[in-house]
Amino acid sequence: MQMLRLPFSGDGAWAELQRMDLSIPFLAWVVVVPMSFLPPVLLYYAGTHYGDSFLTGFGDKEWRFITTILFLAELLTFFVMGWLIHAVLEAHKMSVEYRDAYTLAAIAPLPLWLASLALLVPVLAVSVVAVFAGMFLSCALVYQGVRSLGRRSAHDVEAMSATYTVMAASLLAWGILMAMVWAF
Repeated sequence: MQMLRLPFSGDGAWAELQRMDLSIPFLAWVVVVPMSFLPPVLLYYAGTHYGDSFLTGFGDKEWRFITTILFLAELLTFFVMGWLIHAVLEAHKMSVEYRDAYTLAAIAPLPLWLASLALLVPVLAVSVVAVFAGMFLSCALVYQGVRSLGRRSAHDVEAMSATYTVMAASLLAWGILMAMVWAF
């Protein structure tokens, strides 16, 4: 239940997550790796089952190659984003431990990973709505996570500034991942 409160609550749910003291390897193996499988597997399913009825040119792609690269890129993105979150918060004078930065890097993309479940419905509009909802919730997670994990009575201005930087990098990374999918 705490997970559902994370995008909308301040310190309470995030403090509970922080008290769990999750290690970076634990986050990688238990959260990131399993959840990173969702988009490639569901994209492969959609690409091999729906074909051009889903989107023109969708069935003509090399889905095995594309989804393998997507999975590996998602894993790499976790490690880069954890480092980036730490660097951005430190630059904004918001003290944060690496463990907490990686916790945020593991939790923030959960809505986007879960949005890939919309690919089970062979309607493009459903997937588009799910992605936008996932983006909104991911941005809310980043904002609340920055405010809560920043270990400073972060003024909203500093938290928003750090959040914008992290969100911009996150959306850029997501855009690059999606561009890779369509380029192949």
